[in-house]
Amino acid sequence: MTRRRRAMLVAMLVLSLGGAEAVGPGERRSGFDDMAPETRAMQLDDMANPGMLWVAEGEAAWRRPAGPAGRSCAGCHGEAEASMRGIATRHPGWDQAAARPISLEDRINLCRRERQGGEPFAPESDDLLALSAYVAHQSRGMPIALPDDPRLTPFREQGRHIFEQRRGQLNLSCAQCHEEHAGRRLAGSVIPQGHPTGYPIYRLEWQSLGSLRRRLRNCTVGVRSEPLDEQEAVALELFLMFRANGMPMESPAIRP
Repeated sequence: MTRRRRAMLVAMLVLSLGGAEAVGPGERRSGFDDMAPETRAMQLDDMANPGMLWVAEGEAAWRRPAGPAGRSCAGCHGEAEASMRGIATRHPGWDQAAARPISLEDRINLCRRERQGGEPFAPESDDLLALSAYVAHQSRGMPIALPDDPRLTPFREQGRHIFEQRRGQLNLSCAQCHEEHAGRRLAGSVIPQGHPTGYPIYRLEWQSLGSLRRRLRNCTVGVRSEPLDEQEAVALELFLMFRANGMPMESPAIRP
């Protein structure tokens, strides 16, 4: 299906269906629950899950000295299984120097630049995705647990506004698809609730691993909207994680 055709179908679905109740906390579902049995089995089997290839690369990168400082991640943080457990459940997190929340990928690049003296990894590069996947994998099965930090509140509310705001030429909001019409079908596929429990995530559509930022960019393109700027993207990520508080992490998850 072409991108234009998909966008037209989304618009027709939202215009034609009556309003539905917003998704309540007790009704939250991971995208995993809406997948075909064979795709769920692929995610659960580490030998079949393609995302584990990036996790393995990330483990090697974790131990490899890098940058002019010749320092590895393990040299500062030790074994990731202990030091990184729970880290992904708390990001985006507050950064004191920047005076704003930053994503897990931003945190990795910040550490690379300031501690290792190296150039930051390019967005969506295999190097950054591998380290992000390895760190996130240490939190698999743990509940998302964003801290109750008042400094995050205005950014989280900005993200909520973006989530609920109609955008683009199709005049659609995230909430219209992922709350009002979640569970319905679009072109044969279930519309998910849009919880960020599995990122970095392997999408069969991409045939690759990708970040939550990439998925958000796909959605803004789909509704023919201007892309989010850096602060807007982090704010939306923050709200989505807050919205999923208590749900278990799955990274690296698989989605269609």
